[in-house]
Amino acid sequence: AEEAAVRAQAETVRRLKQDKADPDEIAKEVSKLLEMKAQLGTDEGKQKFVLKTPKGTRDFGPKEMAIRERAFKAIISCFKRHGAEVIDTPVFELKETLTGKYGEDSKLIYDLKDQGGELLSLRYDLTVPFARYLAMNKITNMKRYHVAKVYRRDNPAMTRGRYREFYQCDFDIAGQFDPMIPDAECLKIVHEILSDLQLGDFVIKVNDRRILDGMFAVCGVPDSKFRTICSSVDKLDKVPWEEVRSEMVGEKGLSPEAADRIGDYVQLHGGLELIERLLQDAQLSQNKLAKEGLGDMKLLFEYLTLFGITGKISFDLSLARGLDYYTGVIFEAVLLQQESERLEEPVSVGSVAGGGRYDGLVGMFDPKGRKGPCVGVSIGIERIFSILEQRLEASEEKIRTTETQVLVASAQKKLLEERLKLISELWDAGIKAEILYKKNPKLLNQLQYCEETGIPLVAIVGEQELKDGVVKLRIVATREEVNVRRESLVEEIRIRTSRC
Repeated sequence: AEEAAVRAQAETVRRLKQDKADPDEIAKEVSKLLEMKAQLGTDEGKQKFVLKTPKGTRDFGPKEMAIRERAFKAIISCFKRHGAEVIDTPVFELKETLTGKYGEDSKLIYDLKDQGGELLSLRYDLTVPFARYLAMNKITNMKRYHVAKVYRRDNPAMTRGRYREFYQCDFDIAGQFDPMIPDAECLKIVHEILSDLQLGDFVIKVNDRRILDGMFAVCGVPDSKFRTICSSVDKLDKVPWEEVRSEMVGEKGLSPEAADRIGDYVQLHGGLELIERLLQDAQLSQNKLAKEGLGDMKLLFEYLTLFGITGKISFDLSLARGLDYYTGVIFEAVLLQQESERLEEPVSVGSVAGGGRYDGLVGMFDPKGRKGPCVGVSIGIERIFSILEQRLEASEEKIRTTETQVLVASAQKKLLEERLKLISELWDAGIKAEILYKKNPKLLNQLQYCEETGIPLVAIVGEQELKDGVVKLRIVATREEVNVRRESLVEEIRIRTSRC
């Protein structure tokens, strides 16, 4: 009877797929089928278990993790250099916390099953949880960073660094400050991180939601279509203008005249001279929002000139960023090419950082609707990893997956106790040390292990050394050996590894 019920459910799923039913309904029925199969049990030979990671996720081995840790270290040290505190929030939030904050991207939120009367969803980004945290704790001023995993029910493109589970590295400044000073610092941070990671040439595109909304208004876009037309414009970095225009007119019902007027603006990009030209534009200068946005953009470029980074900044009217919560300046960093000539073709990874001003988001959570101005940036770390991994593969550089400074070895048999005593002393002194887990390992095997793993030093214990109160310290790279007094060993290891 149970098997018959499973077959019937499988038929239901097949029929829904054939009829191209609503994806959520199909997912619900598939979930039901999997539950029924699980309850039925899996007799041997009935079902082959496939060992794999879920779609849109991956494992990271020691080599990949070594690359990731390097990048995280560079990013976090930059955030700390700019005076940020660190916070953490739950990996899931109440569903209502996330609903209505992401515009058309809301369909990508992962919903969880009802848990004792609470409807929960996995966090989609780190910005909405931060806004909830500020409102809940009545915090008005804060500079924070947060590095954590987020989840999106997206179509993964793993070769381009697009996953369903991935890390975000966020830096945000909350508080009422004079215009464009925090915004300029966020752009400086992006510039510092991308320069430090040496990812190749990049450009940081900048725009303002007020300029966009003003532009839509003067081009004849109805208020009700602002957000949906905005998400079409946001595709301009991936598809040509003709396709975006046809989506606006054909799918979203915008008049061809309005679309053409938008086309005249969104293909413009430049710097201060373009801002000055648009401030004189007969139509845009009449729109209050656009005028405000252009005024702030001019001020922003003045600060960026003082930071000395305008060479990498482009005021780009096609930049829209689809998220609903942005209210002012928006920006996105894009890699222009892959630096390494050894790669057969450039690695196309899209944007590697993005962010902007979101002055209304905290107010959505505040019972009295009090606004909490915020501006922030998110580093697209997974895309950066894709580039670093491919570059290291191409260069064939050997990656160290441990930080071990010294291997404690023995030259003769029956010296395990002495090795254990010495390594314990080193560990207690904060030295990163290893031994081979054999009672009587051959010296050659111990030295070979250091060559393979990149350990720079070997502390060799021998019968004569024990009598003399010394340890033989071998430098793996040069094969030079020196006798060091036991009491001076820790200091000698520190000095020699600080040069590495």
